[in-house]
Amino acid sequence: MPRPEEHLSPDRPLTDGEAERIAERMAAFATASRLKLLYALVGRELAVDELAREAGLGANAVSQQLRVLRHLRMVTVRRDGRRMLYQLHDDHLVDLLGAIRHQLEHAEHGWVDTPARQHV
Repeated sequence: MPRPEEHLSPDRPLTDGEAERIAERMAAFATASRLKLLYALVGRELAVDELAREAGLGANAVSQQLRVLRHLRMVTVRRDGRRMLYQLHDDHLVDLLGAIRHQLEHAEHGWVDTPARQHV
C-alpha cells in the first residue's frame, strides 16, 4: 500500500538529476524481453528457469536482463535453498506496469478519459 508521507508531491518541478535517473529506469521498459520478465513477476516470485519458460527466452538471456533490472533496483532476489527467486522490488512497479498496459489499451482502442475520470 503506497504511503503518501514517504513521497514528495508528483507535481513539483523535475530536477535535471531526477530526469536523468528516471530516463535510465524508463529505458528498462524499452526492451520487450525485460517487459516480459517484469510482467511475469507481478504478484509472484520466480526462478530463472521459470522466468525463461514464462517469457520464452533462454536462461542466459534472462540472467543478463535480471542483472540490468537488479542494478536499477527493479527486482530483488532471495535464496531459497539452492534456488534464487526473483520478485519485483516494490508495489510501485506493479502500479507502473498496470498503468503502462492500460495506457496502451486506451491508445489502441481510441479511448479518451473524460475530465471526471482523470486523476493523478
